[in-house]
Amino acid sequence: MTSGRVRIGGLSLPVHSLNTLVIGSGAAGLNAAVRLHELGQTDVAVLTERLGAGASAESGSDKQTYYKLSLAGDTPDSAAAMARDLAAGGSMHGDIALAEAQGSLEAFFRLVALGVPFPFDRYGAYVGYKTDHDPRQRATSAGPLTSRLMFEALAAEVRRRRIRVFDGHAAIAVLTAGRGASRRTIGALALDAKRAGGPDRGFTLFNAVNVVAATGGPGGMYGHSVYPESQAGSHGLLFEAGAAAHNLTESQFGLASVKFRWNVSGTYQQAVPRYVSTDAAGGDKREFLAGYFPDMGSLATAVFLKGYQWPFDARKAAGGSSLIDVLVHEETVVRGRRVFLDFRTDPDGGGRLEPFRPELLAPEARDYLDRSGALLPTPIARLERMNPPAVALYKAHGIDLRREPLEIAVCAQHNNGGFRGSIWWESNVRGLFPVGELCGTHGVTRPGGSALNAGQVGSGRAALFIARRRAGRPAAERDFARAAAPAVLKKWRQAGLWLGPGSGPALTPEACLAEVRSRMSACGAILRDPEEVRAAKDRARALWLRAGRGLRLASARDLARGFEALDLALTHAVYLEAIAEYLARGGKSRGSFLVPDPDGRPPHPLLGRRWAFSLAGPEDPVSERILEVRLDGRGRVVKEWVPVRPVPRPEDWFESVWADYRAGRIVVEED
Repeated sequence: MTSGRVRIGGLSLPVHSLNTLVIGSGAAGLNAAVRLHELGQTDVAVLTERLGAGASAESGSDKQTYYKLSLAGDTPDSAAAMARDLAAGGSMHGDIALAEAQGSLEAFFRLVALGVPFPFDRYGAYVGYKTDHDPRQRATSAGPLTSRLMFEALAAEVRRRRIRVFDGHAAIAVLTAGRGASRRTIGALALDAKRAGGPDRGFTLFNAVNVVAATGGPGGMYGHSVYPESQAGSHGLLFEAGAAAHNLTESQFGLASVKFRWNVSGTYQQAVPRYVSTDAAGGDKREFLAGYFPDMGSLATAVFLKGYQWPFDARKAAGGSSLIDVLVHEETVVRGRRVFLDFRTDPDGGGRLEPFRPELLAPEARDYLDRSGALLPTPIARLERMNPPAVALYKAHGIDLRREPLEIAVCAQHNNGGFRGSIWWESNVRGLFPVGELCGTHGVTRPGGSALNAGQVGSGRAALFIARRRAGRPAAERDFARAAAPAVLKKWRQAGLWLGPGSGPALTPEACLAEVRSRMSACGAILRDPEEVRAAKDRARALWLRAGRGLRLASARDLARGFEALDLALTHAVYLEAIAEYLARGGKSRGSFLVPDPDGRPPHPLLGRRWAFSLAGPEDPVSERILEVRLDGRGRVVKEWVPVRPVPRPEDWFESVWADYRAGRIVVEED
């Protein structure tokens, strides 16, 4: 990497020239940097707003899952079978599924070699367990902080290899050259927080052949969110660069605590806590689930099954475990009440049902507790027996589950869609590689923990492709400055508008973000009314256009926050365009959302017709296609429905593969 300065429109700006810039410092981004270095491409650097922020380092669950090919026991497994299971939820390309399945063991054992403490038995078997949407026992875990342990191991390797990290830098543009199919990335523009008060406002240029984008999901879009507050996302950068996205309709929602953002999945539910709602002030306590179940056995079993089936699933909304999510949403969003999990006492039935006893559970649930030695008299005792770290985690964040209830809500948890990539994770923009949650490979549903695997496999494959096919030197600084000038000056002028006196009512970044979150939680979460979405998408676009020229900032030190608000305003506008397109095509309830349908049935008779819905079926016109969206040169959303590619059956004759491998015909350009 070389560093210097370039002049653009009278500005003198620092520039760093290198082969590959990784934007984002989560597990996927750091793995890309490490793998590139291992493969001999040492001209690489990481750019991040704050090393140690984001979902990898600051999120988890009761025992955060990593999903991989099975390695223990006598249940047969194969990459082809795992690929079919990954793609079974729909709207996932089969070749991507096969790559994720085939690469899962290599990625997993790289983490093991780096010191991530995945458990194994005395014979060396990495035993597994069953997770949501998993027909086998492929899941494993290093505890509540699996992704953090991954981050820490990869960050240590980055330091050991002395890979340059530009900390305190917020990316505000992915720079490109060319048009249409010939469009390619030439680097990025970032804000250096340490120089924000200077004459150049902290503007910093990166002249790169490749950009690996690893900035995570759009966590800042929702009011109720389990994403860490540091996880805002940066989808707008890629939309502006011309990258195509797909499956933006397919987010995942689930129950999570709100005082400290954490998923309440797995053993938090298998301990069978008591669900209580209160008014806004904490009074009028009610055990509200009791009115929707015929007996305590079915209520307690549904709560237990939330552990296996934690994400909200439209198929389980009518009488299944996901009815609980609907009821929590009804209490919190519709009725304005608060909902808590109380681990101190068993569910008592609220005067409607008999009190909880373990023998009332369905055999599957009762046997699980019995084998775990957890047939104990209170939820907290059961939880501590099955998973002591799950209790200690909340205690470390000032919440003692032995002494106080835990406030929860239905929260945005993961985006199953994102930016389109090839089997080497390269986008339609040459040299731009979205990895991790930013790259939406998962489709409608996914086995729990497959996202951690996808991030490691995808970033590793992107690194291999770059090392083999994109290993050139960046452009000369003068040529780069000429190509980057239009985008750089556009951002400079935008910053100037925000810092000027302006005219009309001021729009602060906080007000902009509040509007984004309110709108997405109202009509882009688990309940999506077509009429509300149609109106919301127009308002969302209006907010994005207004933010572009009407944000007001107190000083240049607020520019990063301003560009974050603009990015999320654009992101939610595109997401709502995608959701509206799905609904306009007749799309029905699927994945993690319900679509009101007057011809359908509500999840429970007491919920009324507002909740009536019908499930999407294989005969629906959208079921065998994937919605791709991108921005055109005028900022309009272009939509295209493409067929789902099946799981391939590749050549498996060793001599043929060996010949292709020796001749360099494996890592090649995709059509």
